[in-house]
Amino acid sequence: MDGKGKLKNWIIVSQPWAFPASGSAALMAISYVFYLYKTGTVAESNWLFGIIGLLGAVIFQMSGNLMNEYQDFKHGVDVKEKTGPPRLLVEGVFQPKTIFLYSISVLAVGVAIGIYLTINTGWPLIIIGGFGIISAMLYHKFKYIALGDLLIFVTYGLSIPLGIAFVMTGQLIWTILLVSIPVGLLEVAILHANNTRDIKEDKAAGIKTQAMILGLEGAQVTYQTLLLAAYLLIAILVSVDLLHPITFLTLISFPLAIRNIKKMKMAQHNDFTPIQYLDGQTAKLLLLFVFLLSAANFIAPFV
Repeated sequence: MDGKGKLKNWIIVSQPWAFPASGSAALMAISYVFYLYKTGTVAESNWLFGIIGLLGAVIFQMSGNLMNEYQDFKHGVDVKEKTGPPRLLVEGVFQPKTIFLYSISVLAVGVAIGIYLTINTGWPLIIIGGFGIISAMLYHKFKYIALGDLLIFVTYGLSIPLGIAFVMTGQLIWTILLVSIPVGLLEVAILHANNTRDIKEDKAAGIKTQAMILGLEGAQVTYQTLLLAAYLLIAILVSVDLLHPITFLTLISFPLAIRNIKKMKMAQHNDFTPIQYLDGQTAKLLLLFVFLLSAANFIAPFV
């Protein structure tokens, strides 16, 4: 029986530890729209559509996680020797066809949500949502030619915030693309940590990732740059009045960023175990960073 009859396996195979990527982008967008609404920059805001949009973003990511699990197994990228989270297809807990159909079914739910929001908002959501479909169904193709990082940044770092802001206000708020960049960088860092850990296995599978092209030392520098740039950009956005100074609350998460950078530097060519769970730890950093940023956006109009 697929999943060995256990509900937890159906949850685990969808990689819920990665959901902060989509959920955080949506939450940040909701909080920023609140800030704009309370400061009079936008005239109206539909909070229910914002919540529905957040749910839709997570569902699209869930579908993408499942499809990537299926494609990595099919192309021999996931092997038993890999470290990191459980790979239930490799372990024989699920049949490949089951995961493929699981992914398509979840995607159908996401598309239904997208159609509902499009009918009630406008056609630009079709274009924005298209990035979600591409990311869910075709991410592996981008990943295998070292373009996965770029697709994740565009999809999670830019299109989700733009889409959430649109369904809430009926406007394309272009400034949110700038405000969302720090979050997008941390989202890319999750993927980069994963790909750095898997350099050897991915090379053996005949695919290319940015981490492979950069090499271990280059990948370590890139990871550090992604994390530090997120905090630097907060300062820049505050200086040009796109964010309120209270968003410096995000600095509370900075020690965790430094800890993660130190772990990345511990990886060696013959030993990647120090970063075995760095993708999950980077996801925790993203969660804390976005929680603080969102809280600051909610508080800012009242201080």
